[in-house]
Amino acid sequence: MIFDTHAHYDDEAFDEDRDQLLSSMKDGGVGCIVNVCASAGGFDGTLKLMEAYPFVYGAVGVHPDDAEIMTQDTLDEIRRLSHMEKMVAIGEIGLDYYWHKEESEHQRQQEMFRAQMDIAREEKLPFMIHSRDAAEDTLNIVRDYMKKDMSGGIIHCFSYSKEIAAEYLKMGLYLGIGGVLTFKNAKKLKEVAAMAPLSQIVLETDCPYMSPEPHRGKRNSSLNLPYVAAALAEIKGITPEEVIAVTEENAKKLLFK
Repeated sequence: MIFDTHAHYDDEAFDEDRDQLLSSMKDGGVGCIVNVCASAGGFDGTLKLMEAYPFVYGAVGVHPDDAEIMTQDTLDEIRRLSHMEKMVAIGEIGLDYYWHKEESEHQRQQEMFRAQMDIAREEKLPFMIHSRDAAEDTLNIVRDYMKKDMSGGIIHCFSYSKEIAAEYLKMGLYLGIGGVLTFKNAKKLKEVAAMAPLSQIVLETDCPYMSPEPHRGKRNSSLNLPYVAAALAEIKGITPEEVIAVTEENAKKLLFK
């Protein structure tokens, strides 16, 4: 069954029909979902979903957009929640320089990224990395940590070159691939998908964002992942069923240790 490694079902975009939608997942071929925390004060939504749905797991962490408002209490809360049985990763964490251009902002993001990578290492959990317009700094920090005793991780919504992908793959990490793969202009990601071994790819939605064609621009959900599986299967010259089976196995191997 499909394993969606990165979703945000606590988002207000799902307020109208969240339960109806999540209750339809099994019939839609979706077996597991990881709901990923992002905002500094927004852990409760993920906790409620983990409790309410047996097939929903959690990742706890704070997105770089909120690095400025993180405190030691935030880090302590991430560590505490990481001990929960269904919390399978630290994320989403990383660097995002798209909206944040100041060097002081970059330094703060890097500090909070490292602090959360420390938690991942000490609690023996994989990490889920968000990186936008910060290819070199992200790679350098991940490379530094992978020399230590880490439990692996996913580069979520991978968007860089195949050369950078190769560096992450060499470290034994996974690339998260979603709806962008179906876009006509996604030449770079298609090259990455062709080059990366299927054994190091996981499927993800980042829903409610990043809907694949033919639903681009609309609210995304895990039920759209067959479009991504079909696009990846075409690139790899295999069946969508094989893509779904292998990526599910990859996700379970990493997250359900």
